[in-house]
Formats: sequence, C-alpha cells, structure tokens
Amino acid sequence: MRGIHTARLVHTADLDNETREDARRMVIEAFAGEFSDADWEHALGGMHALAYEDGVLVGHASLILRRLLHGGRALRTGYVEAVAVRASRQRNGHGGAMMAALERLIRGGYDVGALGATDDGAAFYRARGWRVWEGPTSALTPDGIRRTAAEDGGIFVFEAAAALDPTGELTCDWRDGDLW
Repeated sequence: MRGIHTARLVHTADLDNETREDARRMVIEAFAGEFSDADWEHALGGMHALAYEDGVLVGHASLILRRLLHGGRALRTGYVEAVAVRASRQRNGHGGAMMAALERLIRGGYDVGALGATDDGAAFYRARGWRVWEGPTSALTPDGIRRTAAEDGGIFVFEAAAALDPTGELTCDWRDGDLW
C-alpha cells in the first residue's frame, strides 16, 4: 500500500467528459464486459468517489438516491453503484477509501445504504459492516410488485437513520436494466 488513500467526491454534473469516460471504461474493464450501458446510467446523477494514484484514475464508485420500500415506509436510500478498482491497483486501499467516503454520505444524508454485490465483492462489504439482506427482495414494476428471488442473498444494507428488520421484505423502485 502506497501512502494514505483518499477519494475525491464529485457530483455527476461536475465530472468532465474525459474523467467520466475514463471511469466508465475502467468499470467496464473491471467487470470483464458484464457491465451494460444501463448499468452505467444507474451510476449517474449522484456523487462519485474517485481514487487516484500518481494522478491516474484507479478507482470509481458512485452513490445515487433510490427509494426502497420496507416496513410500510419509502426509505431514502443511498444506493452504491459501479464500484471498481483497476486490477493492477486492487488490494491497495483504494476501494476502502472510496467506500469510506460514500458511507459518510450515507450516514449523514440517507435512511439507509444499499447495494447489490457480486460474489467477489461480498466479503469486502461484510468486512466494512454492510449486512446481507436476509428477507425476500422485490421490485416495484409498472405491473406491480414483482419478486426478485435471484437477488436474494446478494443485496447488502448499511444501517443509518432507519430501523430495519433484515428478515422482512425489501422492495426497490423501478428502473431500466438490472433492478438491483
């Protein structure tokens, strides 16, 4: 690990085109092509945590506003998207620095944090205090609430202001592409 790692926070509106495209390419590469245009669209409109090393962008994560339904409430949710660190720079503290910056925003401005984790990322989030959602997951679709059973066990929450029953149902708002 080289030095102390921090993440620069910037809103989508303040990202210059070059940085936005560099981040997008890096995330697509990190997900080995399993990252669609809709996935990138989900990462826009909120705050981006950017990690640099020697002036080069090496990590990206974003936090956007979503509404999750739980316990009869619509929770203001800081939803984490597009977390990636260049392969050559992984395990050097960049991911932790980006998540620390986003977790601070979640604690100060949202009812709860949430994210959908890959199998490779699950241990990283657990170690940071994120909890696997134990209950059923669903999505509020144009046709009503629809179960998203394939997502069960892959959704993580970060408790902030709201009391949660992690065994209850958690329903996400609608969006194109991957719902979670």
